[in-house]
Amino acid sequence: MGAADLVPGVSGGTIALITNIYEDLIATINKVTAKEIVNLLGSKRKKAWQRLNGPFIVPLFLGIATSVLFLSSLIRFFLESQALALWSFFLGLIVASATLICKQIQRWSATTYSGLAIGFLVSFLISFLTPTESIDALPYLFMCGMLMIMAMILPGISGAFILVLLGAYETALETVELLRAFKKEGVVNLLAFGSGAVIGLKIFAHWVGKLYKNYRNVLLATMSGFMFGSLYKVWPWKKKSAIDEEVAEIATFPTLSFDNPEIWVGIAFIGVGIGVIYTFDILSRENKK
Repeated sequence: MGAADLVPGVSGGTIALITNIYEDLIATINKVTAKEIVNLLGSKRKKAWQRLNGPFIVPLFLGIATSVLFLSSLIRFFLESQALALWSFFLGLIVASATLICKQIQRWSATTYSGLAIGFLVSFLISFLTPTESIDALPYLFMCGMLMIMAMILPGISGAFILVLLGAYETALETVELLRAFKKEGVVNLLAFGSGAVIGLKIFAHWVGKLYKNYRNVLLATMSGFMFGSLYKVWPWKKKSAIDEEVAEIATFPTLSFDNPEIWVGIAFIGVGIGVIYTFDILSRENKK
């Protein structure tokens, strides 16, 4: 989930759904209250630990934090030096994730097909929005944290993609680097992001739980549409073009030739991305038996 949350186009919620822990995650978040946290620090800590599903949520969030801390610098390196391979990998992740989510839809109808189409159209159009310039003001980072976590908890909507559009993606990656270097600015930024994320998570998880319980098929179809629609944004082969005095990246097809290394690199890393997701799916199904 931590690795997915760093990817513009994939959400941690998607991985939670594929690995069959999504319902437990939402239910656990909804159990977290100020009273239970106080009990966790007092004499009733054993009961509070069980009610808060500690054996599930603590290892999960430690895994997310560890992944973010160690993989953020790796992603920044690939973005700067191996962009084609990285975006191809992301493309494979998204295609496989969206396909597996579609398979979890129990009944297709006009409503679910409409949700799929609307999700695709909205995400596709969002891909053409111009990201805002990076803003480091703490209230803005707080708002980014709220919107990011709301997106992360929904299967299909990428929190990292939201940060890209808000101009805070580089700031988020830089915050992780500052934390690893034990810099004060990293702690301050983390508190701004984190407090927004905690509040957004608590507010939004309740409504997501209800939607998932009562409108599961429509929600999954819509989220799958979001993922398919985001493929344009992560398409690895692009060219720069001047539009209205601004330089924009336009998706294009690579030269189809056996001598073109970009073709083979792209195909290889798309395959790796698809393989990673399907491996998670197989392991989760075996673990569920």
